[in-house]
Amino acid sequence: MSVFPQGFLWGGALAANQSEGAYREGGKGLTTVDMIPHGANRLAVKLGKEKRFSLRDDEFYPSHEAIDFYHRYKEDIALMAEMGFTVFRTSIAWSRLYPNGDEPLPNKEGIAFYRAVFEECKKYNIEPLVTLCHFDVPMHLVTEYGSWRNRKMVDFFARYARTCFEEFNGLVKYWLTFNEINIMLHSPFSGAGLVFEEGENEDQVKYQAAHHELVASALATKIAHEVNPENQVGCMLAGGNFYPYSCKPEDVWMALEKDRENLFFIDVQARGRYPAYSARVFREKGVVIVKDPGDDELLKNTVDFVSFSYYASRCASADMNAGNTSAANIVKSLRNPHIEVSEWGWGIDPLGLRITMNMMYDRYQKPLFLVENGLGAKDVIDENGEINDDYRISYLREHIRAMGDAIEDGVPLMGYTTWGCIDLVSASTGEMSKRYGFVYVDRDDAGNGTLDRKRKKSFWWYKKVIASNGADLEQPLTLTLSP
Repeated sequence: MSVFPQGFLWGGALAANQSEGAYREGGKGLTTVDMIPHGANRLAVKLGKEKRFSLRDDEFYPSHEAIDFYHRYKEDIALMAEMGFTVFRTSIAWSRLYPNGDEPLPNKEGIAFYRAVFEECKKYNIEPLVTLCHFDVPMHLVTEYGSWRNRKMVDFFARYARTCFEEFNGLVKYWLTFNEINIMLHSPFSGAGLVFEEGENEDQVKYQAAHHELVASALATKIAHEVNPENQVGCMLAGGNFYPYSCKPEDVWMALEKDRENLFFIDVQARGRYPAYSARVFREKGVVIVKDPGDDELLKNTVDFVSFSYYASRCASADMNAGNTSAANIVKSLRNPHIEVSEWGWGIDPLGLRITMNMMYDRYQKPLFLVENGLGAKDVIDENGEINDDYRISYLREHIRAMGDAIEDGVPLMGYTTWGCIDLVSASTGEMSKRYGFVYVDRDDAGNGTLDRKRKKSFWWYKKVIASNGADLEQPLTLTLSP
């Protein structure tokens, strides 16, 4: 018997910036992700340390073609339906609807594309779960306004959000405002389109931009409920608790501080006000938040549910030289010596998921939705042309069990979407070789390949999991890999 409730939403997740490609088709404008190259210069651009306002002929940009979901969405959604998905998380590229971001009217080609995608989902009884901004700010808003450091962004985003809610009313009822909103502190350009000037207080820039995003998120939530009271809007956190590296009080305190740094955004979005601890943090960092009249009232438009990604837990110490470091999902931490790690050094900690879920529900008392989880790994096609990704099955099985344990703890969980259900470009590294999917895509890190899709062993396993509502997690002794 399954511990997962009836109506639990099972599925997978992609993002426009990592899957669609077609970066200049259909009237689409350039976005921040289109400027981030693969290779040695990638990190400096993502961190906002290097201005990239034009493309270079000598560099490869993985997002430009990605996995070509733009032209292959029917094939990909059919594969999701074959697995039994009841939810598909994706995002809308802001610059497909508003190529520059500040136009008074939207691009009709962009609206038509997303309407077709969502109608295709509905054909298979798959609920779209849609992120409004997933690491892809229109570049015009960066070059002309300074992106989210500028208050005008709130109005641009509100106009874009209203367009989405009105144009896709009846097709989409589950919405997320900003993907992994806390990542802007760690990867400012990819997270929020921020580029720093030499000598300026970067914390001031980041937290002022955060304020603008938080106000925009609250305003979008308000608009969504006005357009259709049945709309459900969530926030989205790059989750994973920090453990103290030791039981030294200083390490325990540092773990608390690191958790607060990540949870600050969700504290505002779920509670409707700035947390008490933020005053001290701002004071210590020399940050002064400039608010407009009415901002505090707007922030009271809280989200309906809290969504999050979970790949790994983290460790914090007062001495960051106390052990080896890791940068799982861009967030720097110490490596936990008590757990195994992936090929990319990310800790594998299913119990950490149960801990994170309990902590978040204790803190917010709102339903949760796990919208990213998975194992990035190098997949090999064997001599029979198959991909036997038992390591992925093992990772997902143990995390689904941890979700079930949290549900039995009393945590309400709306659904589960594994990350990169079809292989896609990695946001952190720009690699295709870092694969998460149930479906293999023939493409390498240099952009070579046919883009053909191929079901992996995990495809059939996840289909069985969904059909049993999470009750059947074991692998049979033999498993047919081809349809």
